[in-house]
Amino acid sequence: MRKARKTQLPITEKFLDLEHSKELAAISRLLDGHPRITALVMQDLRSAFPSQGRDTGAKGMTAEQVLRCMLVKQINGFSYRQLEFHLADSRSYATFCRFGVLGAIPGKSCLQANIKALSADTLEQIHRIILGAAAEAGIEDGRRTRVDCTVVESNIHQPTDSELLWDCVRVLTRLLHRARKLLGDQHVRFHDRTRRAKRRRKEINTAHRQKKRIAPYRDLIRVTEEVLATARQILEVIPEDYSVVALAQVRWELQHYVALSPKVIDQARRRILEGETVPAAEKIVSIFEEHTDIIRKDSRGTYYGHKICLTGGRSSLILDVQILRGNPSDSSLPVTAIERIDEIFGKPPRQMTCDGAFASASNLKEIKALGVKDVVFAKGKGLQVSDMAKSTWVYKNLRNFRAGIEGIISFLKRAFGLRRCVWRGWDSFGAYVWSSILASNLLIIAKHLA
Repeated sequence: MRKARKTQLPITEKFLDLEHSKELAAISRLLDGHPRITALVMQDLRSAFPSQGRDTGAKGMTAEQVLRCMLVKQINGFSYRQLEFHLADSRSYATFCRFGVLGAIPGKSCLQANIKALSADTLEQIHRIILGAAAEAGIEDGRRTRVDCTVVESNIHQPTDSELLWDCVRVLTRLLHRARKLLGDQHVRFHDRTRRAKRRRKEINTAHRQKKRIAPYRDLIRVTEEVLATARQILEVIPEDYSVVALAQVRWELQHYVALSPKVIDQARRRILEGETVPAAEKIVSIFEEHTDIIRKDSRGTYYGHKICLTGGRSSLILDVQILRGNPSDSSLPVTAIERIDEIFGKPPRQMTCDGAFASASNLKEIKALGVKDVVFAKGKGLQVSDMAKSTWVYKNLRNFRAGIEGIISFLKRAFGLRRCVWRGWDSFGAYVWSSILASNLLIIAKHLA
């Protein structure tokens, strides 16, 4: 049966007298001081692996081991293969993750399955417990906040129409080959059109003028429609036999990509053949990460991922994150950000600052009505300094304080992988963002405590 924690640890070592080991020791003491964190992780693991909640079968990693392995991964930006190696090779990491000197280190597949079982909601609850610990230690009180937005990209390639059509052809064809291998040639018959589709794709990518791309696009759309029609026919032949895991998986994947392919074909026809401008809300930019939004940031370029709104404190901790769908304007976010801080700390901040994109008279009025004394926008957009802050000195001080959130965002992207989410799916996207924030906050708290 899976355990929340090991009551009898294998032979362990003390943390080394080195800076990073001292930080790991501080994080370890903080986690040990809040047993509710382990209970929250245990709930997710029991949901993901119900068989390991019984008295028989494999025990699996303990709840505290899973959380600590996730923190080591995010702090260092390790892949699962690298994580497996460093847990086996590093005395400090093995001690921190409670494997001990002679403990068996799980493989990369086991690490991936367990870490991915942690949900965004659970990590957010753990984050709030950690903030409570920071408040008790006098590290952060939430009285001065700064808000800014950034984009976390999805792990996709550049979404051109030719690449999306090619993705549909190759993925559906690959699944048809798997279905034929399982069911036999007599049940699954089709023509493999990947070579033809690849040629049309190459012609499109090497054409120097748009007119030269029209003919190969027509043929590539025709090929995609043919493969899609074949996939729909084969899907009717595949039985709903969930006792055969491989067959059930092929059926599920076929249903998934058969549902997405018509959207890719439709937008390619409308954009390329009919010259229509397709609204961003109607576009699909990946058949693998279909939740991805198109984020246009003024003249700074187009991003493919999700917008997040970060609220930081004076300690450089991230106090809260809103993971957003679509591309809402910044001016629609600050009131919600303050309400969430009020919920976390039990009272609103005394001072709040953000850049000019958040500014509006209505926002200023609503935020002050929530109990915030000084509300400073870096660019007031017609607002008077006297309306935002009690003095010019306070205004300038908060405006300068706001600039620090830019450095924090850069730190998160460079050191904790927040530039691009490499986990797949919308639920995992949220968990990835929260895992990066949690790892960053724990390391900053550890630096204060150490």
